[in-house]
Amino acid sequence: MRAAAALLALAAALPAAAAEFRSIGERAAILYDAPSLKADRVFVASRGHPFEVLVKLDQWTKVRDSGGEVAWVENRALGERRHAMVSVPLADVRAAPDARAALVFEAYKQVLLEVLAPPADGWVKVRHRDGQEGYARVAHLWGV
Repeated sequence: MRAAAALLALAAALPAAAAEFRSIGERAAILYDAPSLKADRVFVASRGHPFEVLVKLDQWTKVRDSGGEVAWVENRALGERRHAMVSVPLADVRAAPDARAALVFEAYKQVLLEVLAPPADGWVKVRHRDGQEGYARVAHLWGV
Protein backbone atom coordinates (compact mmCIF):
# COMPACT_ATOMS: atom_id res chain seq x y z
CA MET A 1 0.00 0.00 0.00
CA ARG A 2 2.84 2.40 0.88
CA ALA A 3 4.61 1.59 -2.40
CA ALA A 4 1.49 2.43 -4.39
CA ALA A 5 1.06 5.71 -2.51
CA ALA A 6 4.74 6.57 -3.09
CA LEU A 7 4.41 5.88 -6.83
CA LEU A 8 1.28 7.99 -7.01
CA ALA A 9 3.01 10.87 -5.22
CA LEU A 10 6.02 10.58 -7.54
CA ALA A 11 3.81 10.61 -10.63
CA ALA A 12 2.02 13.72 -9.38
CA ALA A 13 5.35 15.48 -8.82
CA LEU A 14 6.63 14.83 -12.35
CA PRO A 15 5.97 17.57 -14.89
CA ALA A 16 3.33 16.75 -17.49
CA ALA A 17 4.63 16.13 -20.97
CA ALA A 18 4.37 19.31 -22.99
CA ALA A 19 1.99 19.20 -25.89
CA GLU A 20 3.48 19.49 -29.37
CA PHE A 21 2.02 22.13 -31.67
CA ARG A 22 2.48 22.65 -35.40
CA SER A 23 1.09 25.28 -37.75
CA ILE A 24 -0.16 25.15 -41.32
CA GLY A 25 2.53 26.22 -43.80
CA GLU A 26 2.43 28.96 -46.43
CA ARG A 27 -0.79 27.74 -48.09
CA ALA A 28 -4.20 26.82 -46.71
CA ALA A 29 -4.62 23.09 -46.05
CA ILE A 30 -7.51 20.66 -46.29
CA LEU A 31 -8.14 18.55 -43.20
CA TYR A 32 -9.72 15.11 -43.48
CA ASP A 33 -11.59 12.71 -41.20
CA ALA A 34 -9.05 9.93 -41.91
CA PRO A 35 -5.43 9.78 -43.14
CA SER A 36 -6.30 9.52 -46.85
CA LEU A 37 -7.03 11.87 -49.73
CA LYS A 38 -10.08 9.68 -50.35
CA ALA A 39 -11.48 10.44 -46.86
CA ASP A 40 -14.15 13.07 -46.26
CA ARG A 41 -12.93 16.64 -46.14
CA VAL A 42 -13.67 18.16 -42.75
CA PHE A 43 -12.54 21.79 -43.18
CA VAL A 44 -9.90 24.07 -44.64
CA ALA A 45 -7.33 25.68 -42.34
CA SER A 46 -5.69 28.96 -43.24
CA ARG A 47 -1.96 29.64 -43.39
CA GLY A 48 -0.35 29.69 -39.93
CA HIS A 49 -3.28 28.10 -38.11
CA PRO A 50 -1.93 26.21 -35.05
CA PHE A 51 -2.86 22.63 -34.15
CA GLU A 52 -1.96 20.27 -31.35
CA VAL A 53 -0.26 17.13 -32.68
CA LEU A 54 -1.94 13.92 -31.52
CA VAL A 55 -0.47 11.21 -33.80
CA LYS A 56 2.26 11.27 -36.46
CA LEU A 57 2.39 8.86 -39.39
CA ASP A 58 4.74 8.81 -42.38
CA GLN A 59 2.63 11.14 -44.52
CA TRP A 60 -0.16 12.26 -42.18
CA THR A 61 -0.59 13.90 -38.78
CA LYS A 62 -3.68 13.71 -36.58
CA VAL A 63 -4.31 17.13 -35.05
CA ARG A 64 -6.69 18.94 -32.69
CA ASP A 65 -7.69 22.59 -33.08
CA SER A 66 -8.38 25.12 -30.33
CA GLY A 67 -12.06 24.15 -30.30
CA GLY A 68 -11.29 20.46 -29.75
CA GLU A 69 -12.05 19.29 -33.30
CA VAL A 70 -9.86 16.40 -34.44
CA ALA A 71 -8.80 15.81 -38.05
CA TRP A 72 -5.96 14.58 -40.25
CA VAL A 73 -3.63 16.77 -42.30
CA GLU A 74 -0.89 15.86 -44.77
CA ASN A 75 2.56 16.37 -43.24
CA ARG A 76 3.66 18.44 -46.23
CA ALA A 77 0.97 21.02 -45.34
CA LEU A 78 2.59 21.73 -41.97
CA GLY A 79 5.14 24.55 -41.94
CA GLU A 80 8.30 25.24 -40.01
CA ARG A 81 7.09 28.52 -38.51
CA ARG A 82 5.15 28.28 -35.25
CA HIS A 83 2.05 30.34 -34.60
CA ALA A 84 -0.21 30.74 -31.59
CA MET A 85 -3.77 32.00 -31.40
CA VAL A 86 -4.96 34.57 -28.87
CA SER A 87 -7.38 32.76 -26.55
CA VAL A 88 -8.60 35.68 -24.42
CA PRO A 89 -10.78 38.62 -25.50
CA LEU A 90 -7.78 40.99 -25.59
CA ALA A 91 -4.12 40.09 -25.05
CA ASP A 92 -1.45 42.67 -24.20
CA VAL A 93 1.86 42.34 -26.02
CA ARG A 94 4.61 44.05 -24.04
CA ALA A 95 8.11 45.33 -24.86
CA ALA A 96 9.64 42.94 -22.30
CA PRO A 97 8.44 39.82 -20.48
CA ASP A 98 7.02 41.83 -17.60
CA ALA A 99 3.46 43.02 -16.91
CA ARG A 100 4.85 46.51 -16.15
CA ALA A 101 6.75 46.80 -19.46
CA ALA A 102 5.55 49.22 -22.12
CA LEU A 103 2.56 48.07 -24.15
CA VAL A 104 3.58 47.42 -27.78
CA PHE A 105 0.14 46.40 -29.08
CA GLU A 106 -3.03 44.52 -28.19
CA ALA A 107 -4.36 41.48 -30.04
CA TYR A 108 -7.96 40.35 -30.10
CA LYS A 109 -9.19 36.80 -29.61
CA GLN A 110 -8.30 34.40 -32.46
CA VAL A 111 -5.56 36.66 -33.90
CA LEU A 112 -2.56 34.60 -35.00
CA LEU A 113 0.88 35.58 -33.69
CA GLU A 114 4.14 34.04 -34.87
CA VAL A 115 6.11 32.44 -32.03
CA LEU A 116 9.70 33.70 -32.18
CA ALA A 117 11.24 31.95 -29.17
CA PRO A 118 10.33 29.18 -26.74
CA PRO A 119 8.23 30.24 -23.75
CA ALA A 120 10.07 31.23 -20.57
CA ASP A 121 8.69 32.20 -17.16
CA GLY A 122 5.12 32.42 -18.46
CA TRP A 123 5.94 34.70 -21.42
CA VAL A 124 6.64 34.08 -25.11
CA LYS A 125 8.14 36.37 -27.74
CA VAL A 126 5.73 36.88 -30.64
CA ARG A 127 5.35 38.84 -33.87
CA HIS A 128 2.15 40.17 -35.44
CA ARG A 129 1.84 39.79 -39.22
CA ASP A 130 2.25 43.59 -39.46
CA GLY A 131 5.77 43.22 -38.04
CA GLN A 132 5.31 44.40 -34.46
CA GLU A 133 7.13 42.22 -31.90
CA GLY A 134 6.84 41.81 -28.18
CA TYR A 135 6.05 39.44 -25.33
CA ALA A 136 2.66 37.90 -24.58
CA ARG A 137 1.58 35.81 -21.61
CA VAL A 138 1.57 32.11 -22.47
CA ALA A 139 -1.75 31.79 -20.60
CA HIS A 140 -3.36 34.16 -23.15
CA LEU A 141 -2.37 32.06 -26.19
CA TRP A 142 -3.33 28.66 -27.59
CA GLY A 143 -0.71 26.71 -29.47
CA VAL A 144 2.44 27.51 -27.51
